[in-house]
Amino acid sequence: MPISQPADCGLAGWQMFGRMFEVADILKYRSLAIVGLEKNTGKTECLNYILRRVKGEARKFALTSVGIDGENRDQVCQTPKPEIEVPEGMVFVTSEKHFLEKRLVAEILDISEERTALGRLVTARAITSGKVLLSGPADTGGLKLLIARMKENGIQTTIVDGALSRLSLASPAVTEAMFLATGAAVSGNIPELVRRTKFVYELIGLEEVETELQDVLDGVGQGVWAIDSEGKVVDLHLPSIFMLEKMGTDLFRFGNRLFVAGAVSDKLLQYLRVQKQPVELIIRDFTRVFAKPESYYAFLRKGGSLKVVHRSRLLAVTINPVAPSGLVLDSDRLRDVMQEALELPVYDVKRIE
Repeated sequence: MPISQPADCGLAGWQMFGRMFEVADILKYRSLAIVGLEKNTGKTECLNYILRRVKGEARKFALTSVGIDGENRDQVCQTPKPEIEVPEGMVFVTSEKHFLEKRLVAEILDISEERTALGRLVTARAITSGKVLLSGPADTGGLKLLIARMKENGIQTTIVDGALSRLSLASPAVTEAMFLATGAAVSGNIPELVRRTKFVYELIGLEEVETELQDVLDGVGQGVWAIDSEGKVVDLHLPSIFMLEKMGTDLFRFGNRLFVAGAVSDKLLQYLRVQKQPVELIIRDFTRVFAKPESYYAFLRKGGSLKVVHRSRLLAVTINPVAPSGLVLDSDRLRDVMQEALELPVYDVKRIE
């Protein structure tokens, strides 16, 4: 029986007879990001689990990455890494260099005109299953174009492997849904690991603003804006949040709702926290938050609130109890404590079928 999540958290997870999801659940989304809180949190293991689960319908999927992933040894920690196994029939996108190094038979479908540091991007379909290094578009802009092109060519879901723990890939402006990998590489202390994971989980589940305001803020590219009592969006003519303090009390002449198009830093939250009235801060999505948990929670304790224009959709959380240092946490205890804190199913993909 599926386990549904509380409606107010806006998250979804499935537990079907010990499995993390059903293929139909993933095919609902045009794109899916696999992201890790840190390197070595089991992101590639999570990806390979997903690839094994969807291999029966592999032709409906495409696979790529931002950055390089799939090498058999971590280039920073020099520890062994699982390689990416592409199932027969699946489309994949990688650089010319890594296409030539693939260990499978593939049919080339397209070669892009734009170049990356590792050559042009090659789109191919796997004729046999096998291993490949993924090195896709260099940035999220290129990734968005690639996902759109895949859809035009009959691909239902593009799976994006987020190399280098880039949470930006999980922005709803880039991908529609996400899997989050966490583990002992984040912290060898279970309470601290859970605390840091829960912080990101709470950001992913931030409440969206009303639909009418979404439509307006989608058209705002930069700067700081106020939302007055009637819902009108007013340009404060502040190109950067670093100029906030210069405005003084004029910053709130239209009310206490502010939209910041850029990043949310510790300094910004600290400044808003000491204002006379609680501030509702609106941001594009959770990936814009670069503040520490301490600053975020202090802002909330003073009555502040944080909302997003668009909320991300978290499909599952996975754990890796093994750290690159060799430390091994108790997988069952970590899973149980994490599930209790997050109130959704948590999986060690090496221990499920």
